[in-house]
Amino acid sequence: MKFSHRFSSLLLASVCMMSTPPLLAQGVEPQATSANNATPSVDEIVHRTNHVSYFQGKDGRAQVQMVITDDQGRSRQRSFTILRRDRSDSEAVTDHAYLGEQQLYVYFNRPADVNKMVFMVHKKRQADDDRWLYLPALDLVKRIAASDKRTSFVGSDYFYEDVSGRSVEEDTHELLRTTDNYYVLRHTPKDPDSVEFAYYDMYVHKQSFIPVQVEFFDKNNSKYRVSRALKVDDIDGYPTVTEASMENLNTGSKTLMRYSQVRYNIGLPDDVFTERYLRTPPRQYLR
Repeated sequence: MKFSHRFSSLLLASVCMMSTPPLLAQGVEPQATSANNATPSVDEIVHRTNHVSYFQGKDGRAQVQMVITDDQGRSRQRSFTILRRDRSDSEAVTDHAYLGEQQLYVYFNRPADVNKMVFMVHKKRQADDDRWLYLPALDLVKRIAASDKRTSFVGSDYFYEDVSGRSVEEDTHELLRTTDNYYVLRHTPKDPDSVEFAYYDMYVHKQSFIPVQVEFFDKNNSKYRVSRALKVDDIDGYPTVTEASMENLNTGSKTLMRYSQVRYNIGLPDDVFTERYLRTPPRQYLR
């Protein structure tokens, strides 16, 4: 799938409007899903969206610049590299590689207080993900409990689960409506006591299956968190979000993430994602 510069600009303009759901300008045609352009099933929308968000290519790498801004306008920055590899057993699952297990390795460069810190994830199909955090100042490897997956990721408005991805099996899914450019989905947790939200609504772009906006609602039915895809580029044939934000409407804090030097299918070996490399980073893949 190829995206023009015009497509990326339209997407950026649409999601910057923001108190209302995003609307793309006319001229971007929805992708056909069958011979008669029928609306795909809810299951297909959910899994294609998950695939585009987390599973494109067999592996990948990106540099990330994160800016965290509080309600007083004060900013902090983080700089890190993300490595991602799908497990080999998922490679045989052709059109449904999103069902496979996955490994993530996040290496922090700046600022000094997080330099050499590592966050690693082993995503699993039928069990809680394994998450580790290496704290170089203490030379300590810390396991992140499943109950902590919805807590702040390095002081940002993103949660650990936002970075690694939430399993589609943890929620029920409902197609609320369709518009000219979007499928609007509602996701409700199967175990409501395990999360802080009551449900979240997702605006999925029909052509790319990118979740352009995600709105989280609390138990009082109040919207309190909003995730937005601000810029999309075509990289190696994959529609890729290269700028995104997360806003906490309760605190007024906002986090912006910009992705650069994105590459897919670079041949990452399995052993990069082991505890050995928490203390000894694989620098040849981080440059």
